[in-house]
Amino acid sequence: MRYRSLVGTFLGLALVAFTASQTRAENGVTPDKIVFGQVAALDGPAAALGQGMRDGLQAAFAAANQAGGVKGHKLELISVDDGYEPTKSVAAARELIDSGKVLALIGSVGTPTSAAVQPIATEAGIPFVGALTGAEFLRDASKSGVINVRASYFQETEIMVEHLTKDLGAAHVAIFYQDDAYGQAGLAGVKRALDKRGMTLAAEGLYERNTTAVKGALLAIRKATPDAVIMIGAYKPTAEFIKLARQVKFAPTFVSISFVGADALAKEVGPVGAGVIVTEVVPFPEDTSIGLVARYQAALKATQPDARPGFVSLEGYMVGRFIAAALDKIPGDITRQALIEAVTTTGQFNLDGVALTYGAGNNRGSSQVFLTVIQPDGSLKPVDTLPKISG
Repeated sequence: MRYRSLVGTFLGLALVAFTASQTRAENGVTPDKIVFGQVAALDGPAAALGQGMRDGLQAAFAAANQAGGVKGHKLELISVDDGYEPTKSVAAARELIDSGKVLALIGSVGTPTSAAVQPIATEAGIPFVGALTGAEFLRDASKSGVINVRASYFQETEIMVEHLTKDLGAAHVAIFYQDDAYGQAGLAGVKRALDKRGMTLAAEGLYERNTTAVKGALLAIRKATPDAVIMIGAYKPTAEFIKLARQVKFAPTFVSISFVGADALAKEVGPVGAGVIVTEVVPFPEDTSIGLVARYQAALKATQPDARPGFVSLEGYMVGRFIAAALDKIPGDITRQALIEAVTTTGQFNLDGVALTYGAGNNRGSSQVFLTVIQPDGSLKPVDTLPKISG
C-alpha cells in the first residue's frame, strides 16, 4: 500500500513538473533557454537586410550566452525567411506563434511585412520587438506589445530635408519610392518635412516592390530637374536608379533612407555610388570609441570571424542587447507581459553609450539619426553636414 502511495506521489509530482515545463514552453521559456522568433527576408533582393539583422541578433545572443545567459537561460533565435513578401510573412509568423516555442517576435524586416505580422502578434499577445522599419504605425503608444529600437522615418526624413535645405540650399526636392506601405511611410515623412518649410515635392517616381523596374520613375523625376532626390527603396532598385541616372548625366544629390542598407547599397551601386548620402539610425559601425560598437565588433568577430561590421548587423546587435537587458530587469517569472512591463517601468536603457528611452505613452526607443556618405572606394564616411556634390 505504501509502495503504491509513493508511486502515486512520484507520478503526481512528475505530472506537475511536466505540465509546468509544457506551460513554460508554450511562451518560449524553458528551464534552460528563452527562444525568440524572427520573420525576415533571408533570400531575394532584400536578403542582405534580413541576414544582417539575424547576424547581429545572433552575435548579441552568443555574447550573452557566453557570459552565462540571462537569469540562467540561454538565448536562442529561430529565423524564418519571408522573401520580403507580406503573404509569406503572415504564414511564417503564424507558424512561429502556433508552435508555442517563441517568447516574442524580434528583428522583422520591412514596413509592409511588419504591417502584416504585427497585428497577428498583438492579437496573440506576443511582443513585437525591434523591427527594421521606421513606420509611424509601430510608434502608436496604444500598441503596448510593440517595442521599437530605431528612430522613425519621420525623424530620418526631417533630418534629410533639414540638411538638404540648410547645407546645400536645395529648393526643389523629388522623391523615388517603393509603391507600398514602406514607400508611403517615407513619402508621408518627406511631405511633412517639406510642408514645415513651405515647400512641395518637385516630382515623384515609384517602382514595384521586389523588382528593379525603375526607368519610369527616373524619367518622371528627371523631367523636373530637382536639386535632390530622396530615395525610399530597397538596395537593388535604388542602386539601379542611381546607375541609370549617372548614365544619362542626371546628377542631383541622392539621399537614401537607412532601410536601404548602406553597405549593401554601396556594394550594389559600385563606383558610381560615390557621393550618395544615407541617413542612419545606429552609430558608425567602425567607431570603437563608442562602447556599444566596440562590444558589437568583438561579438560579431566571435560568431563570424570573416564578417565585416555594418549598419544592419549593428542594428540587429542593438536589438539583441536590448532584449537581453530588458529580460534581466524582469523581477519574477519571465513572461511576455513581464517583458513588456520591464521595458516600460525601466524607462531608459543605456547600451554602452547608446540610450533607448521608453515609458507610459512611449514605445519609440532611440531618436538618433546620423549622416553618412558613400566614398569612391565604396566605403562609408560619417559626416555632420552634407557635402556639395559635383557632377
